[in-house]
Amino acid sequence: MSDAALRKRKTQSDTKGQARKEINAANTQRKNEADVDTAALLRYIKILWIPLVLCFGGIFFFNPSTITDIGNSWFGTDSGDSWSSNSAGIDLRYIPDVEKRDAVVEAFKHAWRAYERDAMGDDEYHAMSKKGTNLTEAGGIGYTVIDSIDTMLIMGLEEDYQRARQWVETKLSFEKDGVFNTFETTIRVLGGLLSAYHLSSNDKLYLDRAIDLADRILPVFNTNSGLPWPQVNLAQKKGVPNSDYQAVVSTAEVSTLQLEFRYLSYLTDNEEYWEKAEDVMRVIKEAKMAHGLATIYMHVETGKYIPSTIRLGSRGDSYYEYLLKQYIQTNYTEPVYKDMYDDAMEGIHRHLIQQSPNSKMIYTAELIPERTETGELNWHLSPKQDHLVCFFGGSLMLGATVAEAMVQPVSVPPKRKELTPNGIRDWVTGAALIKTCWDTHDTATGLSPEIVYFITPQDNLDPSSVSSDWYIKGAEPYAPPPYDARYILRPETVESLFIAFRLTGDIKYRNWGWSIFQAIEKHCKIETGGYASVLNVDEVPATWEDKMETFLMSETLKYLYLLFEDANVLPLDKYVFNTEAHPLPIFTPTVRTAFADS
Repeated sequence: MSDAALRKRKTQSDTKGQARKEINAANTQRKNEADVDTAALLRYIKILWIPLVLCFGGIFFFNPSTITDIGNSWFGTDSGDSWSSNSAGIDLRYIPDVEKRDAVVEAFKHAWRAYERDAMGDDEYHAMSKKGTNLTEAGGIGYTVIDSIDTMLIMGLEEDYQRARQWVETKLSFEKDGVFNTFETTIRVLGGLLSAYHLSSNDKLYLDRAIDLADRILPVFNTNSGLPWPQVNLAQKKGVPNSDYQAVVSTAEVSTLQLEFRYLSYLTDNEEYWEKAEDVMRVIKEAKMAHGLATIYMHVETGKYIPSTIRLGSRGDSYYEYLLKQYIQTNYTEPVYKDMYDDAMEGIHRHLIQQSPNSKMIYTAELIPERTETGELNWHLSPKQDHLVCFFGGSLMLGATVAEAMVQPVSVPPKRKELTPNGIRDWVTGAALIKTCWDTHDTATGLSPEIVYFITPQDNLDPSSVSSDWYIKGAEPYAPPPYDARYILRPETVESLFIAFRLTGDIKYRNWGWSIFQAIEKHCKIETGGYASVLNVDEVPATWEDKMETFLMSETLKYLYLLFEDANVLPLDKYVFNTEAHPLPIFTPTVRTAFADS
């Protein structure tokens, strides 16, 4: 007990002793008066407690996160039996917010129908100029159409869905003599077809198209190492290297094909899909570095890491995402992926997780390689975080309840005794990262920039001289906005909000998601149809870039819809979402992991 507390207790004891002496010395009249006063006081207390309880109960019912926030401030994030949740028997996960959910549906219809009107079948859409473009001169392969179909099925937009299906049946062709990105084509088109197949109750049209596409992609794996070429000519069925650095492949891109090819293998009993995709993971496991992290580039011929940046942002992000999701997809039957995931999470916490000096924001930094004069490789820490990293908070919380759970299923939210020490670490870090990502929406538009930097102790700044621990590098008043300042309709923060709400039932995640949706509606919506990217999130009125990314309809609006929908829709214990938010069912495989014991 502190000295202050001891002094307080002693003072209270002395006061009580003196009061007892005075009472004993008082005459009978004063004692009777005191008894009367005490009785009156008790009557007043009985009268007052009823409205106080009613008021407190009303606050709790209408805003339960207020009470849980108070509870967290009392108990802290590392004590007690469980984390913040909505109690009183109310599980908000199963109570859809119909008004907000339906508002998201209207936004999807606004985006989709503008695209359908102006650019049906084209890969990309430009809402300001009301036109579409394709990724190759040979023509497109319906990126936007296929990326959007499962969202229509989830939202129950039957008429829109039927028109999209008709296009797939009558117009879609992969016989295009052009070069497409292997990773993007797999996650958006192959993943979209497979999700549409499942959600349409096994409409064979989608499976046939998926098999056709996958067979055209398969030759990209024909390299000395087994790592796939980053590009593919679909008509020629041939892998294509990068034009600038022909032996270089992105780590995230080669390791984010597995959910799609393995599910297709499960559906068709064609083990070649499984073996080609899984062999990539064997190569990556054998190339493991001591800290368990991955650089963003690998050598396609040797299968080794190339000295390059280590980060959870672009070219690194989905490698870590798919380590966990491969373990989930196959119903926890492949422990090799849990082991690889555990190593990676240990490395991330040891080397990349940082805390800002003033407001104590948790963020992920990057490690930049530097060669010394003697040729030795050193690593420099950069306080840079991409918006892409914002998937990671939800991923960590999901991993805590799956890869680091002592029991299955865990409570909602999980009790500390249900998680391993690493699970507790990941849960707390994940929640803190989501809060940081939400805080980066504190801009003039309420939208988060593409890239932020964090203040570090080495900056030697006076805390009173800065308004926030993060900033947009290169942003100057009345100057052209830097690349980092833009918002291109990205989904990563709302993805984490969706997962966090499903795992906790905490209303604050819905509130944050609704604020983001309102900002998109206010600053990105084109009244004649569709949405545009924003060039500077700190400028109002916003200046637009004429491009509506396909992931707006595939990911951003889908995750927002699910955030406000009943949790029985696509429950996390039955589905795993690929990195383009295409839900695939969890299954128990008949194929054994080939490199599990290596």
